[in-house]
Amino acid sequence: MFIELMRLIESRPLTITVAALSEGRIRVNVVPQALAKDNKVNEKIGYSNKDKVAQIPDSAIHALTTPLSLTGTPEEIDAELAQQLKAFVDSHQALWQSVDEAKQQIAEAVKAIEERDKARFKSKTAAPKADDKPSDAKGEEAKPAADNLSLFDPKART
Repeated sequence: MFIELMRLIESRPLTITVAALSEGRIRVNVVPQALAKDNKVNEKIGYSNKDKVAQIPDSAIHALTTPLSLTGTPEEIDAELAQQLKAFVDSHQALWQSVDEAKQQIAEAVKAIEERDKARFKSKTAAPKADDKPSDAKGEEAKPAADNLSLFDPKART
């Protein structure tokens, strides 16, 4: 039993309960415990990116603590417990792997958004200063072409 559970036990604590029911039947429950890091999975998104990056649904996070519950005679439980525990641990590991991948994708998306916003901010602040004058190759001040003169330019009225 614990050989099958070991991979899950290494990642989170479990509670195992066994209860006697009527007619010689028993119920075995294996309940993975919630961890503080479970609820922190979406924290990297932050308020400013909440409309740009999808969060991992709460239902996926809560699924990490979905219990396994088996009911049957002691003989039935003995015959199927190892197989049921292996399937339970396999599905739990697959779910945790999916959550980890989603968490990594969220972190990468947030980083890309922050870098894009940083680049936009730099390009806006890199505009020419008021005292910078455009010049031609000889270092002289550039003069407007005659065909581009404004009607409101006093030099154009002559």
